[in-house]
Amino acid sequence: MEPLLELRDLDTDIAQRRGTVHALDGVSLRVMPGETLGIVGESGSGKTMTALSIMGLLPPGGQVSGGEIVFEGRDLRSLPADEVRRTRGVRMGMVFQDPLTSLNPTMRIGVQVAEPLRVHEKVGKAEARTRAVEILRRVGMPRPDKIVDNYPHELSGGMRQRVAIAMALVCSPKLLIADEPTTALDVTTQRQILELIDDLREEFSMAVILVTHDLGVIAGRADRVAVMYAGRVVETSATAALFRTPRHRYTEALLEALPEAADGERLYSIPGLPPDLSRPLTGCRFAERCRHVTDECRVTDIPLTGDAHQFACLHPVSPTDQIPSPVRVSSAPVVDAARVAGSPVLSVRNLVKNYASHGRGLRRDAGQVSAVADVSFEVAAGETFGLVGESGCGKSTLGRLAVGLERPSDGQIVLDGTDIGALSGRERRRMHREVQLMFQDSYAAMNPRMRVDSILAEPLEIQKAGDGAARRARINTLLDQVGLSRRVLERYPHEFSGGQLQRIGLARSLALQPRLIVGDEPVSALDVSIQAQVLNLMRDLQQELGLAYVFISHDLSVVDYMADRIGVMYLGKLVEVGPAREVVRAARHPYTQALIDAVPSINEVSRERIAIEGELPSALNPPTGCRFRTRCPLATSRCETEPPLAGDRHQVACHFPLRPESSAAAVQAGAVQ
Repeated sequence: MEPLLELRDLDTDIAQRRGTVHALDGVSLRVMPGETLGIVGESGSGKTMTALSIMGLLPPGGQVSGGEIVFEGRDLRSLPADEVRRTRGVRMGMVFQDPLTSLNPTMRIGVQVAEPLRVHEKVGKAEARTRAVEILRRVGMPRPDKIVDNYPHELSGGMRQRVAIAMALVCSPKLLIADEPTTALDVTTQRQILELIDDLREEFSMAVILVTHDLGVIAGRADRVAVMYAGRVVETSATAALFRTPRHRYTEALLEALPEAADGERLYSIPGLPPDLSRPLTGCRFAERCRHVTDECRVTDIPLTGDAHQFACLHPVSPTDQIPSPVRVSSAPVVDAARVAGSPVLSVRNLVKNYASHGRGLRRDAGQVSAVADVSFEVAAGETFGLVGESGCGKSTLGRLAVGLERPSDGQIVLDGTDIGALSGRERRRMHREVQLMFQDSYAAMNPRMRVDSILAEPLEIQKAGDGAARRARINTLLDQVGLSRRVLERYPHEFSGGQLQRIGLARSLALQPRLIVGDEPVSALDVSIQAQVLNLMRDLQQELGLAYVFISHDLSVVDYMADRIGVMYLGKLVEVGPAREVVRAARHPYTQALIDAVPSINEVSRERIAIEGELPSALNPPTGCRFRTRCPLATSRCETEPPLAGDRHQVACHFPLRPESSAAAVQAGAVQ
């Protein structure tokens, strides 16, 4: 069988003011008909640039400077521009990472989905609309005949991603390129989208290139994997072979950095940064970050070798080796009994937050959105309380309430014995010495016109903490704590990588020496190696400074690594609270088990899973009783009355809680355990 797509020694350059970036250097890949090829690697490895080179969508200054892109037996680089444009528009489709920015906010959904048909197949407006409704129905969009008249901002993240997939598939392509299609989505929506891509691949008999930094996504979905580093493919093989016996030392390091691979021990953090691709490079590009480097590695240009399993490494992992974690540090909880027994740092008591919903036209009052509904929990000094749940469950709202950025509708938020909800604005600002918020997007949270020294000094100046000399000394201490050099003080936010920005954000959170930090998805946008660095840093600082964390995330593997206790939220309510290890390994609530089953894993096992069907109900009109009952496989009429959050160390709000030995298969069958 001939390859559907073959890249032969592909070179891509990006011309910039400071020089030319050699984004791809001799990339060779094959995609067979009906196959899914996974491309993985850190940010800047060349994954997305490979996809954009294939599609002809390179950024300004970008060009394919060498090699061949052979699709269906023809080199696209040698074809006339009109024919290339039609081939890429009809025979190839691409799904981008952020559907909100890739969709036109001024155009209705139906017009955007139908646009490829109008441009490439010259169909009429009525027929294009009919086919747009049909493709939206095939990608699982609810009420597609209504959705076509909506705008992108009126849809949820999962629905927008379905629209993006529909646009890519409307012309029935033979190749679908999905560039980080689930990075910004919670785990249940992520699983739905990945399963949808799998189903559509079979239905349309098409090949898929799945670009991601999430190794768990690749493990469960791809037939073959290509690992990229610094613009080159360093290892490629069948998926099972690569995860069972990785050969390149970079692949080994990526696997060690995964939270699920830590098994209660410190995550391995790949030292250093990828090389500067605007400079001439010799030898192995991973050499300066590799634990097994020799002088020969630094001067030898190492090609891919092997047959079915190829790798470019002079000192590969032996097929008989187990992947070791080189740093072994106890993961015992940092909370000691004496501190937990004392007064908690944070006590949330029967917290309620409702928002007024404004209707359209003359109907101004459309009711109230129940964002947080009767939530109670405590956080001790030195403890990490993990908060997990789907997008829209109220996690971020709860975080903003905890730091005093929102006022509760009812209930109490007691910080060190003071109810911050009852404080005036000036008094709440003073309380910010004790509690700080760490944002998901550090770049968006910083003033792009301020240098790092001003960003770090700002909270000290607002709180009038010390004189100029004391503030400079404090800033230097902060940089030492988060592992940054003094040179960063003169730079602006846009000059840093994502991991460096998150370190700066953490430093700013620590400036006033708070007792509690609320981290709202602080590592969700980072690739696995940078994520490991930030998580390790947060744990080190917790042990050093006795910090308490509320760690908000939709990724249970990350929360399992960080948290002492976990609270699971669904539609504004806590449905399960308990010790982290018990919640993850012996979930009591069906929703918690469904979240666990939805997390992509490098250790995918074939078994029945609890699947959450449908969209999250509206918080404007939540279901009566148990709010999860409309999506729960165990629900009965009894669930129309609200179950209490009951238990001692491990609490669950369910009329039919799972037992530790309960199997997902039994739950799928609707058996009451």
